[in-house]
Amino acid sequence: MVTTIIVLLVAAVFFAMGKVRSDLVALCALLALMMFGILSPAEALSGFSNPVVIMMVGLFVVGGAIFQTGLAKKISGKMMNLAGNSELRLFLLVMLVTAFIGAFVSNTGTVALMLPIVVSLAARARMNVSRLLIPLAFSSSLGGMLTLIGTPPNLVIQETLVEAGYEPLSFFSFAPVGVICIAVGMVVLLPLSRWFLGKKSSSDGHGRRKSKSLHELVREYHLTDNLVRVKVDADSLACGKTVSELDIHNRYALTVYEVRREKTMQSGLLKTVNQRLAGPQTELQSGDIIYIIGEKEQTSKFVSDYRLAVVETQESEPEEGGAQLDFYDIGIAEIVMMPTSRLVNRKLKESGFRSKYHINIVGVRRKGQYIMDNLAELRLHGGDVLLVQGTWENISRLNRDEEDWVVLGQPLEEAEKVTLDYKAPLAACIMLLMIALMVFDFIPVAPVTAVMFAGVLMVLSGCFRNVEAAYKTINWESIVLIAAMLPMSVALEKTGASALVSRTLAESLGHYGPYALLAGIYFSTSLLTLFISNTATAVLMAPIALSSAVQMGLSPYPFLFAVTLGASMCFATPFSTPPNALVMQAGRYTFMDYVKVGLPLQVIVGIVMVFALPLLFGF
Repeated sequence: MVTTIIVLLVAAVFFAMGKVRSDLVALCALLALMMFGILSPAEALSGFSNPVVIMMVGLFVVGGAIFQTGLAKKISGKMMNLAGNSELRLFLLVMLVTAFIGAFVSNTGTVALMLPIVVSLAARARMNVSRLLIPLAFSSSLGGMLTLIGTPPNLVIQETLVEAGYEPLSFFSFAPVGVICIAVGMVVLLPLSRWFLGKKSSSDGHGRRKSKSLHELVREYHLTDNLVRVKVDADSLACGKTVSELDIHNRYALTVYEVRREKTMQSGLLKTVNQRLAGPQTELQSGDIIYIIGEKEQTSKFVSDYRLAVVETQESEPEEGGAQLDFYDIGIAEIVMMPTSRLVNRKLKESGFRSKYHINIVGVRRKGQYIMDNLAELRLHGGDVLLVQGTWENISRLNRDEEDWVVLGQPLEEAEKVTLDYKAPLAACIMLLMIALMVFDFIPVAPVTAVMFAGVLMVLSGCFRNVEAAYKTINWESIVLIAAMLPMSVALEKTGASALVSRTLAESLGHYGPYALLAGIYFSTSLLTLFISNTATAVLMAPIALSSAVQMGLSPYPFLFAVTLGASMCFATPFSTPPNALVMQAGRYTFMDYVKVGLPLQVIVGIVMVFALPLLFGF
């Protein structure tokens, strides 16, 4: 018992210092318990197969898909309309929406669903995201107190009451408690988040030069100034012909930037967009959309000659930087020609960019001047900046020939930011299906199964560019942290430490009266929840609370509610609950951030509920 407590205390010190990564500290503590023989290898590694950990992995993937498809941006936009320009309204809106969802969905699932939305929301409001993510995690637990199914400890005390012959709680018996918790949470977290979380930097840079965004490049080179989209209909004279057969450049002085092919099922959900680089052999088909750059008069003549239809510009595009180009498959990037390059003084048409890399040159910047016309005959100079266009895979290949040029910025990182917005309706349906499977008891599917199913469905349905993009959304530090800390509860229970602490605290306070006993049960439960899961803590403390109340001739209801509150209101450490760990990396939090913000909230909720529970349920 003593060894277990020492290992946990040392781990807590290292967590608080923040000098070593939290997942590494948790793994070292786990290894120590194995080396001292307190945990067997099977017990120590059980956390990595725990359904909670597997569910966290799946929820990271689902959350990543919500972000990748632009669904988070769409939802955050509607929330921004409600919040306006007020940071206070935005803060309260995030907490209330999260708490409401948390009443019906697991707090882990709630945070994973809301995380990408809140990150997008903070970016739109130009607000530091660290101000919102800890309140997001905490409000999911506060909202869990609204209903019977909101959090597992609620079900534990329900089962304890039924087994003891007491009247069971109804689905919304918890609602008054939950409303008080949410109100206290908002009042406490608003100033604490400003004092302790508002100064955190959300910059990734550490002095790294900022890369130009794709839309900045579009505006800089004026790519959309004379850009027109035309559609090839079945009766069009261009249908079935290649770009070279049309001879657009020579006859009309126009440039074909892109050929887009879209397919949509009747339901409107399964939509695919295929962007093709406009090469000489690209054959046009009915339904294709051609992106053409050039003088409007010449474009009108080309449209008339080949019976094409002009596609109107979407109203939403000017709001997003004025760009009418999408970069799902085809991207743009800048490269600088080295003075020693073998291509210096060669014409662009002799450079081999298209034949070797399948890349188009759509613009050249030379000494502050932008050259966009007659590029084929242009001779390259050292220091020229070339705007290249091609598939993201081909652009990435340009990095391998750095002796001739240097790729500016991080084009592949920019590619990862491009949302597959045509997949947003499908991502929304998968998300709602997952929520339904988790909420409705008559559907015989375990929550972890529902999450895994949703995660795999997101990948298979194309909500990610590829499987690698899905893996990148998983925060492995949080996963390892929770997986390594879960077996700690086994160590505490095996050595008898948890039972000794809980029984001693509860029994020693009994003779001081019901309020002291209620406070003792809440705070002893809170203390245990720092080290073992909230469900395990509730299972351990519920019988103790029940028997203590019966021995004093008091109603067990307020004491059992103190158990579920103490088990659920665990905010003081990042590993107390999966939601706390989920937001740790995204908010760039340290262990002490949770102590500064979470510990006061945990204590204040306890003090308020010690006096509120007897008023709601009576001794």
